[in-house]
Amino acid sequence: MAQHAQNRRGILAMLAAMACFSVSDTLIKLAAASMGTGQIMVVRGLFATLLAAGLVAATSDLRLLRLTLGRKVLLRSLAEAAIAFTFVTAIARLPLAIITAIYQATPIILTVLTVLMRIETVGWRRWVAILVGFAGVLLIVRPSPEGVDAAILIALASATIVAVRDLITRRITAAVPTVVITFATTATVTAAGGLLILVDKSQAWLPLSARDYGLLAAAAAIVTAGNLAMVAAFRGTEMSVVSPFRYSVLVWAIGFGYVVFGEWPDLVACLGIALIVAAGIYTVHRERIRARQAVLEAGDPPG
Repeated sequence: MAQHAQNRRGILAMLAAMACFSVSDTLIKLAAASMGTGQIMVVRGLFATLLAAGLVAATSDLRLLRLTLGRKVLLRSLAEAAIAFTFVTAIARLPLAIITAIYQATPIILTVLTVLMRIETVGWRRWVAILVGFAGVLLIVRPSPEGVDAAILIALASATIVAVRDLITRRITAAVPTVVITFATTATVTAAGGLLILVDKSQAWLPLSARDYGLLAAAAAIVTAGNLAMVAAFRGTEMSVVSPFRYSVLVWAIGFGYVVFGEWPDLVACLGIALIVAAGIYTVHRERIRARQAVLEAGDPPG
């Protein structure tokens, strides 16, 4: 009964995290209508960096900030900067539900990367799930003789960089606190946005209204809350039970896309979204089975 209660708490936390991420994405899309990618990265980054610095001061020794200069932490931060650039660029041009659906292919992309890098092997069942997931992506992308929308390609590149970031994250020692990694990330994204404005003349700094600042400050605060809820979702819970609820982000994205922007995915896109979700959930299921088998083969005691 105690585990069931923990799982229920984890599910509620996951649902809250996905709602926060969708709200943040909606605010970013609204802000993108009146400012460039670099400006969004700088303004939102400044708010996020201040929040992260406050969390570091409240929960960790400030001397631990020197760990932000570690090679793996720096690589992860640079990956996050690339993710921020590609995501903000794509979300300004794509419906909210479509870019959110493309991002849900990240676990599938991650599995392919681990195979290509010979980190793990994949059986035929997971290969089928990968093919189903990519079929879903193709239904969303719908390549034609004229080519593919550039914004779609940018979104796919962003999802791929997310998978690379996750691989880097796995290799960062647990001695580096999460809040320190978060601070390094937000500071790097802010600096990258500033550099983008300096080198790209199309990224001119535009006058911002109080509404613009409010949108980005709220986005920074809400995405921080979402990250905290995500951590809470996996504390003391069964990952195989809680993880599938991450796909509730698509429900939120479709809802916010319709209410705020008047967007609604067509039937083919909905089928593609369904295939991506099915493939992702099955991938999580197979990973859980493989983890159990690894424990049994290692001869560890049950429980």
